[in-house]
Amino acid sequence: MYKYQNISCSYYDQLEAYATQRTRCAIIYRDAGEKSVEGIIVDVYASNGAEYLKLDNGTVIRLDHLISVNNVPVNNVC
Repeated sequence: MYKYQNISCSYYDQLEAYATQRTRCAIIYRDAGEKSVEGIIVDVYASNGAEYLKLDNGTVIRLDHLISVNNVPVNNVC
């Protein structure tokens, strides 16, 4: 796996707000191709030098693999 690339601080804050508000999210991300999933973000956390989000269905996504959440593209500049 390649070195973790930070996403923008404001985008990270928005992910935490979605989690706090229990907002249902449409997420597109990279994982051996492009995938999409819908769910509620239950946690945004750091582990082993990378940051992740966890959905209510158990899906875990590394934040630098995100393409968009709720049709808002991810900005990888912090």
